[in-house]
Amino acid sequence: MAAEFLETALRGLSAADSALFRAFGAGPIRTPPFDHVHHAFEAHAAQRPRATAVEHLGESLTYAELDARAGLLAELLIRGGVRPGDHVGLFLTRSISMVVGVLAVLKAGAAYVPQDTATATEARLRHVVRTARIDVVLTTSADEVPDHLARIIVVDALPDVSAFCRTITAESDAAAVVYSGATGVRISHANLCNVLLTAPGSLGITPGTRVSQLQDIACDLAIWEVLGTLANGGTLALRGDDAERTASGADVVIATPGVLASLDPEVCHRVRTVVVAGERCPQALADTWSTRVALHLAYGPTEASIAAAVRRHEPGGGRLSLGRPVPNTTVYVLGDDLQPLPAGAVGEVWIGGAGVTAGYAGDLDLTARRYRPDPFLRGGGLMFRTGDLGRWTADGDLEHHGRAGDQVEVLGYRFELDAVTEALEGAVGCERATTLVHDGRLVGFISPGTAAPEVAKQAVSRRLPHYCVPTLIVPVDALPTTDRGKVDRHALLSRLDGRRARALRSQV
Repeated sequence: MAAEFLETALRGLSAADSALFRAFGAGPIRTPPFDHVHHAFEAHAAQRPRATAVEHLGESLTYAELDARAGLLAELLIRGGVRPGDHVGLFLTRSISMVVGVLAVLKAGAAYVPQDTATATEARLRHVVRTARIDVVLTTSADEVPDHLARIIVVDALPDVSAFCRTITAESDAAAVVYSGATGVRISHANLCNVLLTAPGSLGITPGTRVSQLQDIACDLAIWEVLGTLANGGTLALRGDDAERTASGADVVIATPGVLASLDPEVCHRVRTVVVAGERCPQALADTWSTRVALHLAYGPTEASIAAAVRRHEPGGGRLSLGRPVPNTTVYVLGDDLQPLPAGAVGEVWIGGAGVTAGYAGDLDLTARRYRPDPFLRGGGLMFRTGDLGRWTADGDLEHHGRAGDQVEVLGYRFELDAVTEALEGAVGCERATTLVHDGRLVGFISPGTAAPEVAKQAVSRRLPHYCVPTLIVPVDALPTTDRGKVDRHALLSRLDGRRARALRSQV
């Protein structure tokens, strides 16, 4: 089966382009086996109760033990007044208690709102509590969460109860609220089941598959790691201080390019599947890993439930692309007037179908600006404006062409920073790069620190006009990353300010 498009919405395209718009823009129709993601976990707990569900720093829980602990906590939440559709804060650091908390909130019919207390400030936690309207926060005895934020429940201080009566409550479609910035994105069970329980998002995870949990718990990729593993019967290995050690014992790794770049593929010889998502992946990084594992490039903002398009990258496969829509998902390339563009034309990327989330928690105005009724699919629904520019290749893969409205102007010329970054990464000896504008100058950062600035500058000159060549190229041992594994541009700008301050002092 295929998605049904409204012919009237495609009148502006020729017959051939209309056919490609439908063929390229719609994933296959699939029916997930469950409509609530924790039900999939519970099915595995019933079928294989003694299988290991989660491990962390030498401790572990079987599926039966994890199910029982989560069930007890869910009952305490319900008796404490948590109702279906409520938002429950999960403010803690990575631990087995974190996984217990995730499942407990879902079993109680509520949505969990994750924040890592190791990185989130009190002001950040206050903002999340206020905007997500949180009354109850789950944490652990090892984490410091101010009492005044909400009613605090300590997960690892649960009573030792082997049997209890579960209160039956109504199911809710709300599963999680993820803050990628100042606003929280509401993700439903239907959204998660669609990506986690169908291929390729299920990642071939089966009972016995070990999946590493490396990402910040507040990141949407952590949902893929945690619930993607447990909903498919795998074993979740939570990282300690050494991410590489955890990854080396896993079969599947899900990571941002920054986290993946910190891992040595020679050390991670057990890994057979890698998914890289969250930001642009350097060509060299993809080529290196794809010679050893099945490397998948995933594309999709949090508002589209983690992944809207996926593509396996083959060694020597040429320029990286974002792939094709996952099941029950549509990806459109549209013009400024929201008219469909023919294949090959660059336009703004919109995402529709089952992966589109319900909007932003507590921000109706922003929801109205970023989400629109889908005029293309029969049956309607919503589509989300990604802000990315893209085009369809002749083979039906989505190619990324920077951010809409995110061009920079240097020396009177407008261009995309991503184009410069890609050219820098094409230089011999350069593995990763990023490009910034600082004090009106174009500045490139390249790594590792042994990469030669002149070689990198020549690589840009060969591919791009003169105004795209950075006036300053700074080699660094490694590009700094945020807690969520993305390039930390603020840290790089601070480094430039420090260089300028030192230069001024030396002139005094």
